[in-house]
Amino acid sequence: MNNKEKFDLYETMLREWSSRMNLVAPSTLNDIKTRHFADSAQLADVLPQSVQVVDLGSGAGFPGVVLAILGWDVVCIESIGKKANFLSAVKDKLGLDNMTVFHGRAEDYISTLPPDCGDTVFTARAFAPLIKILDYVAKKSCRLFLLKGRETPAEIEAAKRKYKFDYKLAPSKTGDGFIITIQKGR
Repeated sequence: MNNKEKFDLYETMLREWSSRMNLVAPSTLNDIKTRHFADSAQLADVLPQSVQVVDLGSGAGFPGVVLAILGWDVVCIESIGKKANFLSAVKDKLGLDNMTVFHGRAEDYISTLPPDCGDTVFTARAFAPLIKILDYVAKKSCRLFLLKGRETPAEIEAAKRKYKFDYKLAPSKTGDGFIITIQKGR
């Protein structure tokens, strides 16, 4: 199955499962390709290819499943059972051997990683405020690649009062949000 076929099947599954549970806002189902797929895929322009991606709060699989389809090794972390079941079904149907689904809390998975995360990076989209994400990785030296909304500058200012980190901010190509890339020491 090529990537186009994988994205088409993913879209079909997203529509089917969304009719039974809250995966994405119903208003976004008419624009899945731009609103969800293209938005998530823009991380491919900034992510090193050789890293393992840990997607915090994967939900319906954004950006984790999209990045797995595009070739990254991805761990999708999801604490809600029915969403984790959806991610597992997508993994199986699309044959994504490069994707692992962790059903549990982000902090539980992160605690298993070494202090220097090395080639492991974190992603998130619509997961939590920046300061909360930094709380999760506070004891790690790591890189984060986050898709954030239009309140990102204020979130950065709030986080800077508690944490020291270097970051790059780029406007989203698909909406009024941002891609924030963070290099964080311990």
